[in-house]
Amino acid sequence: MTGPEQLAVIAAGLGAGMLTSTVGVASLISFPALIALGIPPVVANASNTIGLLPGALSGSFGYRRELREISRPITIAVVLTCAIGAIGGAALLLALPAGVFAAAAPWLILFTCLIVGVQPWISRRLRARNGQSHETMTPATTFFTALTGVYGGYFGAGAGVMMMAVLGLGLDLELRIVNALKTLALLAANLVASVIFLFIADLDLTAAALLAVGSVVGGYVGSHIGRRLPSGLLRALIVIAGVVAAVLMLR
Repeated sequence: MTGPEQLAVIAAGLGAGMLTSTVGVASLISFPALIALGIPPVVANASNTIGLLPGALSGSFGYRRELREISRPITIAVVLTCAIGAIGGAALLLALPAGVFAAAAPWLILFTCLIVGVQPWISRRLRARNGQSHETMTPATTFFTALTGVYGGYFGAGAGVMMMAVLGLGLDLELRIVNALKTLALLAANLVASVIFLFIADLDLTAAALLAVGSVVGGYVGSHIGRRLPSGLLRALIVIAGVVAAVLMLR
């Protein structure tokens, strides 16, 4: 890998780290960057997961104030559920032909963008009908959190958008707090998948290390940006980012 290529991977990690903590489509920057260098898709995917782990860690640290506002049982439930799902996703990546799960990814992302966009309206209707808000993990929220963890462990592009939709609809939390919880949940998913990949998968450790250098800075910077964005603007950016990601994946 030449010097300019190394700088390009670091820059991709920086951008991906920022997106991890904001709109949740980090891999749509870093994964194509690795593919452009000629790294095989499955190797690039596994290396990308490991390289973005520091970005999710620094992003979660940047959101520590928001995370303290969430009850510990909810935080533990979301993190464990997502992590367990990621085990299945990592196993699928290593067992299935490349592209099987990814073929459905654009449509899943488009669907979750729709959910993110209409989530306030849906939540108001549910509260009006049930007379209460969701303050605990319902079976449906648990199931879809685990499913998002599976997707995050397998491929991950747009997993943040999906997690925002699941948690925003399933829990009665402010969007900035949902964003923090999403970042922590994806950290758990990436951590579990990374451990599996380190022992089993073929990796490009140079690419992973360069991504890590950029993502650790980008994740922390992104958390401060995400905290300051108004809920309406953050929601709009998430939908736009998800639609762009889905369109790029369909090409």
